[in-house]
Amino acid sequence: QVQLVESGGGLVQPGGSLRLSCAASGSIGSIYTMGWYRQAPGKQRELVAHINSGGSTDYADSVKGRFTISSDNVKKTVYLQMNSLKPEDTAVYYCHVQRIQILTTNDYWGQGTQVTVSS
Repeated sequence: QVQLVESGGGLVQPGGSLRLSCAASGSIGSIYTMGWYRQAPGKQRELVAHINSGGSTDYADSVKGRFTISSDNVKKTVYLQMNSLKPEDTAVYYCHVQRIQILTTNDYWGQGTQVTVSS
């Protein structure tokens, strides 16, 4: 089993920065994707960024150039460095891990951490 624990959310003014962390316990295997999703009130959950076990990354257009996703395979932790934050970045951010196995694909979610960008 895999458990994801998030930290790093909070209140920040526009233009500020935050770094989110998500630590995984349990084995996520050798083929996986780690990512961050966010969900604002009344809106659907959307992908922010993801990184796979090969190190390839992808970002939503809205965060390109501002957010950076990275991972530490030894610590089994994924990070999201968020710079130049905007009010529209306000949401609950969820860590996500997709573990790819021979017969099944498993999805795991963190508990969510609130990010509020406001003056």
